Amino acid sequence: MIGRIVCLMCLLLVLPGQAAPIRVIDDGGQALEFARPPQRIVSLTPHLTELLFAVGAGSQLVGVDGASDYPAAARMLPRVGDYSRISYERILALKPDLVLVWVGGNRPVDIHGLRQLGLPVLHTQATRLDDVARLLRLIGQASGHAGEGEAAARTVSARLDVLRQQHAQAKPVPVFYQVWDRPLMTVGGTHWISDALALCGARNVFADLHALSPTVSREAVLRRAPSLIVGGSDAPDLRRPWQTFARLPAVANNAFVKVDADRLHRLTPRLIEGVEALCAAVAPYAR
Repeated sequence: MIGRIVCLMCLLLVLPGQAAPIRVIDDGGQALEFARPPQRIVSLTPHLTELLFAVGAGSQLVGVDGASDYPAAARMLPRVGDYSRISYERILALKPDLVLVWVGGNRPVDIHGLRQLGLPVLHTQATRLDDVARLLRLIGQASGHAGEGEAAARTVSARLDVLRQQHAQAKPVPVFYQVWDRPLMTVGGTHWISDALALCGARNVFADLHALSPTVSREAVLRRAPSLIVGGSDAPDLRRPWQTFARLPAVANNAFVKVDADRLHRLTPRLIEGVEALCAAVAPYAR
């Protein structure tokens, strides 16, 4: 009899913790409330998928966008569309209790459509390096993994702080970050890659542009005279299109560097590895 009473008391202590309601304010300013952690989550961008796995919510994912390829387990999940179009039918068939979207990455019409269907939508925004830690906390809370999200966020912030200290005395080298060649695209001052360049002791020559990924002319690049041209591993050949511009300092110095786009172009914990590699690549020119 005493044993049964003890068991009942233990259950009463445990159950309230398991059923604790969740309330978060997303990046769109809306409040989301759940009686228990969402168990059927759909992610509509690769970095949100990766962040969910990073906070321990991978098993709660039931659907992802077509580009979600990391970690390996993400490749096995049902696909519900991509950045250009999502399938409402596929999403509804998965019966999600939470859908994660990226404002600025997903189409506004798609996000609006999801809300019209009555689905709980977590709006996220991310453009800066420090947004990785912030999103880990937000997604950890929303998915019922606040502790894991906090721990992951602290690790990311600590690694960034170490990099900032290591490169604090570097001489700012003017850099053109080439996202693509035709059209010629770069990153503006509000992009996390611009933050990463500054952290590494470099200066984005187009930091005054506010668009995340603006299109620029070759003449504009020549006027800003970068000493180094950096591009992602997914970009076309960096050197060949510039070889006829001998007066460009980067050409004169044969200063071209490619970095791992898969890490540097996604706002996830792996971005820190991309920043570390970027700093190592820039270091010989930032002295």
